Amino acid sequence: MAGRREPDGPDGRLHFALLGSGSKGNATLVSDGETCLLVDCGFGLREAERRLARLGVHPRQIDAVLVSHEHGDHVRGVGPLARRHGVPVYLTPGTWLAGRLGEMPSHHWITPQAPFAIRSIRVEPVTVPHDAREPVQFRFTAGMRSLGVLTDLGHGTDHVARAFAGCDALVLECNHDVQMLAEGPYPPRLKRRVGGNWGHLANAQAAALLPRLGLDRLQRIVCSHLSEHNNRPERVREALTPLLDGDDSRLLVAAQVEGVAWQRID
Repeated sequence: MAGRREPDGPDGRLHFALLGSGSKGNATLVSDGETCLLVDCGFGLREAERRLARLGVHPRQIDAVLVSHEHGDHVRGVGPLARRHGVPVYLTPGTWLAGRLGEMPSHHWITPQAPFAIRSIRVEPVTVPHDAREPVQFRFTAGMRSLGVLTDLGHGTDHVARAFAGCDALVLECNHDVQMLAEGPYPPRLKRRVGGNWGHLANAQAAALLPRLGLDRLQRIVCSHLSEHNNRPERVREALTPLLDGDDSRLLVAAQVEGVAWQRID
């Protein structure tokens, strides 16, 4: 789904795109035409630059990189990108103390549940249950529209449901199908980790969480972080489409290689 390029100028509307999503790398762009933010960068520097170019973005156009947590598929390229192009990095102290980012030219602390602004975009960092040092996910607001980026959580807590209620678009983890995980090639310990309360969200869990967030306002639901071995796009659609009265036109499934092209929130 690569191809559509970044909005040319500030129009007050939120746009977002995924460079790629899955265990081999994750990164999401958020822009209102004036401010451009990158959430995580799980790709090596050259690959990240190539994927950014595909979406019409040069790294020096990025105002900040926001880091959700320290796992390699989210931070592999953060340090190299920041050092090469002088991009500020925002992260929690716990993520920093994990020691996986190296030196950075400029970094800013994120305090979970304490909103802040980066130029014209408001950022709300939200604590999530995941097996990392101090993980957060993010809700972005520009004008009257908001985008939730909600991946890498073991289960949908009441706190998460409140924090992401009423979004206009959502990037939501649909990591695995429970049956495929149980019957798949992972060793038992890894299966317990992925399927546990501090692991990754299953399709059925995503389907249970969505109504708690509110479906009426959602213009786009991007299903993300699909497991290469334990999920399939058709399984995701089977789980979520019934919630949308059988109309999956609002539903997109992010791919590891292609990502998702720019989407506008009207």
